[in-house]
Amino acid sequence: MNHDADGAELLTIGAFARASRLSPKALRLYDELRLLPPAHIDPVNGYRRYAPAQLERARLVAWLRRLGMPLTRIREVCELAPDTAAEAVAAYWAQVEADTAARRDLAAFLVDQLQRKDTAPMTASATPLTMRYAARTDRGLVRPANQDAAHAGPRLLAVADGYGPEGYRAAAAAVSALQRLEDAPAGTDPLAALEEAARRAHRAAPTADEATGSTLTALLRAGSQLALLHLGDSRAYVLRDSGLFRITHDHSLVQSLIDEGRLTPEEVPSHPQRAQLLRSLDGGSPFTPDLQLLDARPGERYLLCTDGLTGVVPPESLQDVLTAAATPEQAVADLIALAHAAGAPDNVACVVADLHPADAEVPAA
Repeated sequence: MNHDADGAELLTIGAFARASRLSPKALRLYDELRLLPPAHIDPVNGYRRYAPAQLERARLVAWLRRLGMPLTRIREVCELAPDTAAEAVAAYWAQVEADTAARRDLAAFLVDQLQRKDTAPMTASATPLTMRYAARTDRGLVRPANQDAAHAGPRLLAVADGYGPEGYRAAAAAVSALQRLEDAPAGTDPLAALEEAARRAHRAAPTADEATGSTLTALLRAGSQLALLHLGDSRAYVLRDSGLFRITHDHSLVQSLIDEGRLTPEEVPSHPQRAQLLRSLDGGSPFTPDLQLLDARPGERYLLCTDGLTGVVPPESLQDVLTAAATPEQAVADLIALAHAAGAPDNVACVVADLHPADAEVPAA
């Protein structure tokens, strides 16, 4: 077979590759994925031949790959009508721009963190830190019970979001297991202490006929450093002169789909599995927290919160409140008020803490 159904001569894979600006290797891959199958494969020698009419689809695939679109999404776009495909490409690019902005903020945060390494020893000895803090949980306007837990103290900040029939017990136990770190002796390794305390909570998580467990996000102050432990989709942020940075990454199914390019952030609220976690404290799955040591400085404000806040309040509104509130107490109250104004469909827990030089006068509430 050397001609297609319309009588046009079929192209060899080499000729089709040159015309479409796709390599023969890429064409073989797209054939395996059924994204761009050839019009004919010789049953004897296996040679692939393509119809000239396939060039339009091939060029679209090439352009979409240049945009960085994942192959699974390209397949979906190629099956759409032109107008709908155009909308899909526009939506994808809007997501890319949003992701790029988020990565730019993360890069700025990491650059700042790395630059601090040179001055961290000097800062630690010259500027001992203390914290002014506030914590609050709220049932919200829809849920019949509050399964969130929070703690704020001189050294420890923590939030936990329980789920399942014993969710409150799981969240409360997770925070309680960490609270003893407030009295840890000087010289204790903060990351190791956080990890061990959370591991105990993981092992002791209550069991039930239905899935039960809790998220956990915590910061433990040690000198001028903050040890961060994170499991689940609660979040931690830091407000600095350069802006608000999220310093945790959600361990959730929808976040993994976003990372793979299969879901946009705008689609998360309507996704049927938006509450499914990939990591948590549940006693049954592997214990795999994110652990990080941050260099902290006076003037920074930290926010820890459950998804009852971040699910309904956008980052720019979080930043506005954290920038404007005179005290952590006011910030916590204003953030929960924002969640209520957005309908508060879930429980809310949030902790806000300001870092001050230890010998400085702390602002009154």
